[in-house]
Amino acid sequence: MKRSTVSFLFALLLLAGFSASAQSKKKSGSGGGSSNSGYSTGIGLRGGGYSSGLTIKHFMGGKNGVAIEGLLTTEYKARGARLTLLGEKHLGVADVKGLQFYYGAGFHAGAYQGRYYFTDARYYYKGRKGDIYVVRDYRYDEDTYLAIGADLILGLEYKLQDLPFVVGVDYKPFFEVFHGYTGFYNDAAVSLRFTF
Repeated sequence: MKRSTVSFLFALLLLAGFSASAQSKKKSGSGGGSSNSGYSTGIGLRGGGYSSGLTIKHFMGGKNGVAIEGLLTTEYKARGARLTLLGEKHLGVADVKGLQFYYGAGFHAGAYQGRYYFTDARYYYKGRKGDIYVVRDYRYDEDTYLAIGADLILGLEYKLQDLPFVVGVDYKPFFEVFHGYTGFYNDAAVSLRFTF
């Protein structure tokens, strides 16, 4: 996903979060409770710019808006899978029934087979004009590697009225350690869950 799209999505989610936070403070000042999701469990698919897979979200009960989300995903260019567990806090947005902003954090672990990498470049000179050709060796490693890391999440979801579905968008940056390498990745996704 392009960096400008991710930045726009991040700004939109932050704006929804500030609105939800202000709404929650106003309600708590007048004796009202926290937001209510309209469902207790949702199971579905999550399609993202970096990884896709299955998602399950379960609310911990009451009207506190706390949920646990599990993701079983794979990257588009990797052979393997990642299991992610997230704790999330949900807040209602601007008195719109079914619309919620959420944020949270968690961790993940996964295993991937192989990785692609380039070796050192070799240079060839050909012709009288001094043309230069660069050749890079492309290698693939068949070993299996363990990956672990930490995740953050910001999201916005809408529980469809009179239908048992929730549609959501989220931004989930994560830090990962993979075969001695570390990296920070940005992942944005769209989710569709069946609720009960």
